[in-house]
Amino acid sequence: MKAFVVHELTHPSKIQLATDWPVPKLQENQIMIDVYSSGLNFFDILQAQGRYQTKPPLPFVLGSEFAGKVSEGFPIPAGCTLKPGDRVFGSGLGSYAEKIAVNPATVLPLPDSLSFDQGAGLFVTWPTSYEGLVGRAKLQAGEWVLVTAAAGGVGLAAVQIAKGLGAKVIAAAGSQEKLDVAKNYGGADYTVNYTKPGWQKEVLDITNGKGVDVIYDPVGMITDCLKCIAWKGRALVVGFAAGTVEKVPMNLVLLKNISLVGIFWGGYAVREPGHMSSVYKVFLDLLVSGRVSPPVCYKKVYPLEKIADALGALENRQTWGKVIVRVKEEVPVTKAKL
Repeated sequence: MKAFVVHELTHPSKIQLATDWPVPKLQENQIMIDVYSSGLNFFDILQAQGRYQTKPPLPFVLGSEFAGKVSEGFPIPAGCTLKPGDRVFGSGLGSYAEKIAVNPATVLPLPDSLSFDQGAGLFVTWPTSYEGLVGRAKLQAGEWVLVTAAAGGVGLAAVQIAKGLGAKVIAAAGSQEKLDVAKNYGGADYTVNYTKPGWQKEVLDITNGKGVDVIYDPVGMITDCLKCIAWKGRALVVGFAAGTVEKVPMNLVLLKNISLVGIFWGGYAVREPGHMSSVYKVFLDLLVSGRVSPPVCYKKVYPLEKIADALGALENRQTWGKVIVRVKEEVPVTKAKL
């Protein structure tokens, strides 16, 4: 099968797509999935280079998110409610391939209203944004939310979720194109360009001097954002896409009576696995009900053969929404004539 295999730790641009990689062998309590679409994440780039906290033994197939169908002709473990042909989305190492073997606990049914491209970006980004905003920052309807990198995968999901929950959203990004994406696709109420000096004053003007109640930051610019946070605001640390782990001046935390809150969704699998299923149920219900608009995929969907280009575009911030690689086209089911 085709697969994007890391034989030695290196930048993804130096990896060639394998065309004859063996189909993975099912381990105990695993199911086989035909991958139709795979979602790209920034940490995949780090993992290929050995710079991510999870370091699989070499060689390994890169990728962590997918949507597809349960494969025909493979056994289903006892107790698993999924059956061959079911549309699913999930997570597991090795999603940049035509097939992936995964634990059923990391796979969920994909609502019929969502495409495989949309489903491929659901498992990591959306629960991260939902749990961050609701579970950690305790977002309430009517509050002001500032989202940085608002046109990115987790950022755009945060904009959409916050709007669906009744918040007033200010989207921040580094170009007019990305600000337009956050407004037109995510539904942001206001936008600010954080490359402009003094952009925080614009946020304060929008909020009539109050500042924002919640900061959602996957970039690593909490310190800059604290200049426009409200009294008793909550600053949500989501990631460090800019590449630098910040040292926040704690006097600002004290003087504004604010909270710094982290969200590491991957940690729930070890520490609170039971909580994860409830989060998935809530945000899927929001999507199916229409309260939250469907996930936004990147303007260009890449084929598996161009996955190195897709990762390069993600790394160089030339993307918006969720970046997707389409591994296999879904063949529409046609009804036989009577």
